[in-house]
Amino acid sequence: MQTNSSVFLGDKFYNREHVNFILFDVLKADSLNTFDYFADHDKASIEMYLDASNQFAHEYLFPYLVEMDRKQPELIDGRIRVHPIHKDIMRQSGENGWISLLASNEVGGLQMPSTFSNAASFILGAANYSGCVFVGLTMGAAHLIEAFADQKYHSIYLPKMFSGEWQGTMALTEPGAGSSLSDVASTATPQADGTYKISGQKIFISCGDSDAVDNVVHLLLARVKGAPAGTKGISMFIVPRERIKEDGTLTSNDVTPIGVYHKMGYKGAPIAHLSFGENDDCIGWLVGEENKGLSYMFQMMNEARISVGLHATSISSAAYYASLKYANERLQGRHIAEKNPENPQVPIITHADVKRMLLFQKTFIEGALCLELQCSYYADMMRVSDGDEKEKYHLLLELLTPVAKSYPAETSIISTSTALQIFGGYGFTKDFIAEQYFRETRIHAIHEGTTAIHGMDLLGRKVMLKNGKAVLLLMQEVMQEINIAKQHENTKAQAIALEKKLGQLQELSMHLINVAQKEGVEAYLSDATLYLELFGILVLAWQWLKMGNTCNENANIDQHFKDSKYLSLNYFFEYELPKTEGLLQRLKSTLRVTVGVDKELID
Repeated sequence: MQTNSSVFLGDKFYNREHVNFILFDVLKADSLNTFDYFADHDKASIEMYLDASNQFAHEYLFPYLVEMDRKQPELIDGRIRVHPIHKDIMRQSGENGWISLLASNEVGGLQMPSTFSNAASFILGAANYSGCVFVGLTMGAAHLIEAFADQKYHSIYLPKMFSGEWQGTMALTEPGAGSSLSDVASTATPQADGTYKISGQKIFISCGDSDAVDNVVHLLLARVKGAPAGTKGISMFIVPRERIKEDGTLTSNDVTPIGVYHKMGYKGAPIAHLSFGENDDCIGWLVGEENKGLSYMFQMMNEARISVGLHATSISSAAYYASLKYANERLQGRHIAEKNPENPQVPIITHADVKRMLLFQKTFIEGALCLELQCSYYADMMRVSDGDEKEKYHLLLELLTPVAKSYPAETSIISTSTALQIFGGYGFTKDFIAEQYFRETRIHAIHEGTTAIHGMDLLGRKVMLKNGKAVLLLMQEVMQEINIAKQHENTKAQAIALEKKLGQLQELSMHLINVAQKEGVEAYLSDATLYLELFGILVLAWQWLKMGNTCNENANIDQHFKDSKYLSLNYFFEYELPKTEGLLQRLKSTLRVTVGVDKELID
């Protein structure tokens, strides 16, 4: 079995100093403990938690990164067999209380702000994405049970899930339906005792089965007989792999893994094809009310979408630090102005284009992490706020979620590819880690909703929220940073540039609304993915301006650290922000290249 020691890896996979900078300087998230709900979590305890996460990542995740890739899960004798370390990961996570971090005190949780939990999740994902998803899925499923299921189910499922003995999933996707949840066909038949008989199949279920845990608890979507068509007729059920008998022991619940998908990356975590009720003996327990399952599931999906963008960023971080190490060690060529071939070769990091590639990665990663933790902060503030304040954070989070999921996911593909490029031909081999990171990140633009779906969500729904109130609130947030940045010479030009782009975005949005009115919804949404990309660039520019403002106004930050941030800020505004020009031009065009095209011409 191949181990990490035989593959070129970076010395580190993330920058703790930058994590702390975002948490405590940019967001000032340690102030969340002034709210009663988060009172137990001060700065000192959070730093201890991040230290523990770092140690866990180095002991249980990073050492098995390559092994998990080389030895994929296999379906053997009716059970999906995974790397043995997954069992230790789950049990250690349970013992340390990490699976119950976000849960309330009432159910045995720690009530930690998601801002800090996601910062730790970034660290774990950078160490080994495949190794940390079991925990994340279990946290999400447990949260759904706590939030929406009858309290009698809390004591049955949550203690075992929090301990890491049992694991959770969300079972949505079906053969032939894909992302179209309105076409869910799995059925739930009411029984006299209040339970439901479940029948159907689910595909692409992350960690849908494994031998790492004693039981798997599926949060499953299905239709009760007579339910309305489409998404209005979907209900949610707790469907464990094994159900509990009266004597407390477990017995089969007629949930059968019938296949495991072999993927290009993210191989350590199984993606399962599951059958429910082949023998008419699969029992499910209703969560909340009938026909409200999709609204419940969207809570977990929205949390998962932030997690997708976060983990795409974390994989990019690991790839960046591996390529940075290589660029400092790899000797090739001489300075471009040097004509003497007898002079010694220089590290490739001295070449301008390699610096460009490294700066692209660094700038994307640090800006994207700031965005993900900004969204997490809004989620925490929404929890502890009331009235207009609560609505404000809710609308900001709703608007930014498709951006926070999709922009980092798409850009991570380019970022990890750039890391591979720095390795040159070696990067195309399994002897170096870059190719694995490139494969690992590709799934993030697909799962939890493709980029096209999120583009249509942003342009078709989110910019219209409350008659545009969500966009107005975001513009106010951005303008606040622009006005601060204008007061400093080293950020004034960038502030003016971003202000101009905001005006162009508003003009474009009005133009597209006219397109919808005159040409219909298909023309309006035909380039929604490009609108999402444009929106994402501007949102990241806002985050970089916010970091620049923090550096300008905080005298306690180390000057070398500040200079690094100013360099990245300048890079983003010089190299990334200009990309909006082409997007604006295309989105304003009246030529509908893709609308009404004869499919026979695409061959």
